[in-house]
Formats: sequence, C-alpha cells, structure tokens
Amino acid sequence: MTDTKKEEEVQFLEDESPKKKNFEEVQTKVVLAPAQLLWTTEANGSVLLRMDESCPQEAITVHQMFLTSVQKYGHLSALASKKKDKWEKITFSEYYHLCRVAAKGFLKLGLERFHSVAILGFNSAEWFISAVGTVFAGGIMTGIYATNSPEACHYVANDSRANIIVVENQKQLDKILQIKENLPHLKAIVQYSGALLNKLPDLYSWEEFMALGLDVPDKELDDIISSQRANQCCVLIYTSGTTGMPKGVMLSQDNITWTAHHASRAGDMQPAEIKQEVLVSYLPLSHIAAQIYDLWTGIQWGELVYFAQPDALKGSLINTLREVRPTSHMGVPRVWEKMMEKIKEGISQCGYIKRKLVTWAMSVTLGGENQNSFLFALADGLVLEKLRAELGFTCCSKFFSGAAPIGSETLQFFLGLNIQLYEAYGMSETSGPHFMSNPKVHKLTSCGKVVPGCKFKLANVDKDGIGEVCFWGRDIFMGFLNMEDKTKEALDEDGWLHSGDLGKSDEEGFLYITGRIKELIITAGGENVPPLPIEDAVKKQVPIISNAMLIGDKRKFLSMLLTLKCTTSTETMEPTDDLSSEAVEYCKQLGSQATKVSDITGEKDKAVYQAIQEGIDRVNSRAISNAQRIQKWTILGRDFSISGGELGPTMKLRRPVVLQMYHNEIESFYKE
Repeated sequence: MTDTKKEEEVQFLEDESPKKKNFEEVQTKVVLAPAQLLWTTEANGSVLLRMDESCPQEAITVHQMFLTSVQKYGHLSALASKKKDKWEKITFSEYYHLCRVAAKGFLKLGLERFHSVAILGFNSAEWFISAVGTVFAGGIMTGIYATNSPEACHYVANDSRANIIVVENQKQLDKILQIKENLPHLKAIVQYSGALLNKLPDLYSWEEFMALGLDVPDKELDDIISSQRANQCCVLIYTSGTTGMPKGVMLSQDNITWTAHHASRAGDMQPAEIKQEVLVSYLPLSHIAAQIYDLWTGIQWGELVYFAQPDALKGSLINTLREVRPTSHMGVPRVWEKMMEKIKEGISQCGYIKRKLVTWAMSVTLGGENQNSFLFALADGLVLEKLRAELGFTCCSKFFSGAAPIGSETLQFFLGLNIQLYEAYGMSETSGPHFMSNPKVHKLTSCGKVVPGCKFKLANVDKDGIGEVCFWGRDIFMGFLNMEDKTKEALDEDGWLHSGDLGKSDEEGFLYITGRIKELIITAGGENVPPLPIEDAVKKQVPIISNAMLIGDKRKFLSMLLTLKCTTSTETMEPTDDLSSEAVEYCKQLGSQATKVSDITGEKDKAVYQAIQEGIDRVNSRAISNAQRIQKWTILGRDFSISGGELGPTMKLRRPVVLQMYHNEIESFYKE
C-alpha cells in the first residue's frame, strides 16, 4: 500500500481525505449487503460505498433504475435493429419484458448466483438483453472482445466462472467449441445471430433460449431481484491486457447506476422527457466506455440506441450515421482519426474551387471568428454544414472522445468543421468517465473537469505541477476479481484509486493528461521523458506518419519507430501496402511518385526520408533538453493494427508488445 500521508499532494474539492465514518453513517439509511471494506476480490463479496455529504445520492440496483425508466419512458422506442434493410424498434416496456424473459432463460439453464454469463459478439439488441437479463437473474455480466482468440476467450470465461456463454454467430461459436471442455463451470451456449449449423447438446438458438424460461414463475425471478443489493458485483470488465494478463474489474450495481446517472449528465446527455437522445452503438461493449455510454446510460435517460452493422469499422458506420442522424456520438481517437483521413481524402478529390472553399471555411472557424458573426454563419451554412451532413451529423450536438489520448491535430481538424470534440477521461476501474467535457465545460487538449460528486488529487507532484492522478467517488470499482495484490496496488489505505497516469490541472480545475508512469521513458542518463507529447508533435509535423512510438528506456538516446498512413483492407481490416490518398498527395508535393509503403521504406525514397528528418528536426528544436531529442528513427513495413497485435481492442498502442515485435529494429539503433 502507498502511504498517502507521505506524498506531496494536490487535492481538489475538499481539504481532507474522505472519512470512512461519514459514508458508514450514510449507508445505514439504505439497504445494503454487510461490508467492512471499500474493496473485495470475491465475486460474491460486498463493499462499503463512498457515500458522504458531497455524494449522498441513494444507492439503487440496475433493476430499480430500469423499472423507474419504464415508468417514465415505457412507450418510447429504446432499441433499433436493422433487419432486411428496415429498422425494427422495441419500446422500453418491451425491452424490460425481454430482459425478464432472458433472465428466466438463464435461470432455467442453471445460472448460479455471482457466476457469469459471458457475451461474445458485435453490438445488438440481443447483447443488451443478455447483459441486463444476466443482472436480473443474479449473475455477473461479462463481455468478451469479438476480436479475442480462443485462448483469450478461455481466460475470461474461466476466470469469471461462466455458466453460460452467449455468442453472436458460427465464427464466435467455433472459438468456444475449441475450449469448452476446459471450462468446468460452463453449462450452455446460446447463439443470437444466424441459424445453428449443427445441433449440439446444450447449444441453443436465440429463439429456443427465449422460450426456455416461460415456465419459470415470476415470483422466482422477483425473489432473486429483490435479494440484490447495490454494493454487490453485477458487471465484470476485463482490461485489454496491454501490460500483462487481463484483470477482471468488478463493478457494483451502484457503480453502474450512479455513473450512468451522474457522469452522463456531466456530459450534458438529456433525459428523454426534455429531449430523447439518439445514438449509434458500434464500439466494443466489452469495453467500459461503450457499455456505460450505450447500454446503461441508454436505460437511465430513455435514449434511443440504433445498432450499427458488424462491419461498421470497415466502412459502413458512415452510412448508418447518415440514416440515423444521432444527437450524440462517441468515438475512440483512432475512429476520429480515420474519419479525418476519409474527409481529407474526399476534399483532395474535389475540384479546385470547392477545395478552396473548404479551406476558407475551416480557416474562418479556426481563426477565432465570433460564432454569431455573419462570416462564421456564411462559412458554416455554405460549406461546413454540408460536410457535417455527409458524416451524418446534421442533428448531432455532442461529440465525445475517450479511451485513449487524442492528438491535437485531430482536435484542430474537427474544430475547423465546427465540431468540438469533448474529451472524457477515466478507466475501467472508474466505471468509465471520472472527468467529462461538455458544450459549456471544455478546453482544447483538456479532458474536462471532475464529474460532480467525484474527487481527484495529484500525488507526488513535481516542480512542473505534474503528479499521479488519483480518483475518489461512487464510480470506483470494487476490486480485481481474485487478485488481492493487484487490488491493493491500485487502491491505497484511504481508498484512493491510483491511476498510473500523470497529469496536471489548471486554476479552473481542468485536467490535462501528460502520460503514463509505466510508459515514462527513463534514459540511461536518468532523464524522465514522457513519450506522448513527442510522438504527437512528430505526427503533427509530418502528416504522412500514422503511428509513432518513442524508444529510449534505459538507453543512451531516444529513437523512434514510424509507420506511414495507408489504406486498410475492407475485408480483413489489416493495413495494406497502398499509401492513403493523403499520403500520396503529400509525396507528390515533395516531388515523389510513391504510391506504396514499400516504395519508401529502406530509404528507397530520399525525398520522403528528407522531409521526415526535417520534421523531426523541427520537433527536436523545441526539445527542453538534449536528452529529449530523437537521434535515430526507422519506417516499418506495415502500419500498426489490432489484427497485427500492436493495437489493443480500443486501438490503444500496446507498447510492451511493439517492443517485443520490433526488437531487432530497435536493437539496430543502439549497435556501436
């Protein structure tokens, strides 16, 4: 445990650490399971909730939240799925009823209390219904990334003691069939999309599954629901394992219901009685960001959720957005970057006059022109409004980015389209966002302010005001499943969650993330170098660069691995050898004829290599010390990708994996 009293700290919102006595007193007023500690590592454990004078809201279960929403929004459409080119919708009343039917089905299949139902597949109404049905039935809902290998699926299903696995289709079913003999708790598999190719014991189609529980009495389910407590576990989120084996993040019913209510309001999401929010669900639901935004907040505020097609990230997302015209949209940085590249490609193919018009309009919005001025209205109405309509953003007023840091170039580009990206910041262990930006609370490159009712502090602050970001609030997780040591590493003796992220805040309480402690490069000379700002600067100076990764831990100098912007195969989502149109255009401006990555690598294209070196020289000229200058670099033969292993499921750079994969290239930098 970290002794926080010895740390130099900056704490916001309160002068004293929250007192255990305060939240114990508040909790005597609500019916909770007995608990002595703020954490547990047992699936059937319970925890003290961080309820105090600054956060006194009553703790409720997922069922209580849903029931309240049905009473308010029962007649409103809740979920929309595309079947045979037509959108089919169900209301909140129907949604609630289907969740009860699923819960009875799980009970019939033998779901045990605090065992899991693991869900493996793309976003769908069945995914949502399975998730909520699991919680109603007293189980723990566990998402598995659709991109996981059979071995990775086994790890999650085994660790969470899955009684039932819900799969999307034959492709996902095949993974489970390879491993099911090594899953001692598994009782049944349910497939929710496509016909069953083979009838196997304990394998059910969705229709068969939903008919299973028809003879389970309402009272049996109601008794289980009424026995549930808000300080017990209902969701497991497995970390993407970028720094080792995935950890099962245990989230309580209160974690889910409190965060769905309060973090979403901090993002200015509206309750349906004021305005029904419309959104498109397409990011992995096994990740907390999409799950809290799409699923749980959708129930809390009566939102209408449309499900994208499974090939959304292969190109169909834009078509869905144009059809649906969401009022709010969330993307991870890589999604926004890909969208930016697509727009730039479209602009580059326009005629001269249209290109000039777009450049002019974007310069008006970026030039600090008053939004109420005639010039701004002209630029927006004449050009930018049409560009936003092309993206499906005609009705969209809130654009969120989360799950990883976003580059300043991307923020600036979308600002030029009169699209302000609102950054959120948190982690699986904070049930999603602990900091939020919204139309009234935002600053460029900041991830916003702490969600009201939550707290933060900076520990071990250095001379530049940078310290480790620590969290406190009702969104803080229960613990890592079966991992006491890891839980005690994350939570200090006073119950503060240590993020491992470095940040600083301004006088208004806006937070800026500067890097991760584990990613901090400590050179052989003992200099601390945060890689993110340098990588971001290189990408900004050299627009042909797709990914940049700084190397230099325990090394004499810094070096860098670079990849070039290229097209992606629409079938496999793997990077191809063909340069993107933006990259080809960049090469043309240098007098280069390159159209492929392989035309450039190995120093085959001197003009491009010289341009990259000049860009790196510009970055080096702004370095605060010699130790922070990039001395050597190389261009890799292919871009980073999820399928290649360099990126995690949310497209976050997996630095330890890249270090292993490109060991030879890295070692060549440092040969005498």
